[in-house]
Amino acid sequence: MIARLRGRILESLPNRLVIDVNGVGYLVSIPLSTYDKLNPQEGDKVDIHTHMHVRETAHTLYGFASDEEKELFLLLIDRVSGIGPAIAMAVLSGMPVDHFKACVVNNEVAALSKIKGLGKKGVERIILELKDKIGVTESWKNASAEGVSSAVSDTELALISLGYKQVEARKAVKAAADADKNADTDDLLRAALRMLNS
Repeated sequence: MIARLRGRILESLPNRLVIDVNGVGYLVSIPLSTYDKLNPQEGDKVDIHTHMHVRETAHTLYGFASDEEKELFLLLIDRVSGIGPAIAMAVLSGMPVDHFKACVVNNEVAALSKIKGLGKKGVERIILELKDKIGVTESWKNASAEGVSSAVSDTELALISLGYKQVEARKAVKAAADADKNADTDDLLRAALRMLNS
């Protein structure tokens, strides 16, 4: 599995990049949010988070400028029935991650329905399944109400998506965050997993 690429941009379009990594050109599909954040120009160096999606007919590499974008992409394709990579990319291209989270938490069907390729039924399914299946919106709501850092809430969501219960995920992440106030999402996730598996 290819989780990250670091290299030089050979080609740059709003929906895809070709990245040269030691002489191999990787075609990476990206959302508009990533394109806007990176403002990639040919010849620039880039370090991008990736997810390789394998289907019978294709192996597609998706790229993201941040952990938050990648986590939301994986959450949508793994946890919401009927949502594939194309719709997940449309969501990321349609609005910022924090805005999307706020819309889900507040049941803003009309705002989410404006995302290209995502109809009202799809929006309702996203809201329902993210709330019912894994308690995602509760985590987002708590993070926003308590002023919790995005690294803490994203780590909690990552643990929930790995199958841990929300209560144990929150406890482990809080302990990890208390131990290292400057930890990013990756550091918190590693520390929390160590605690949960010890």
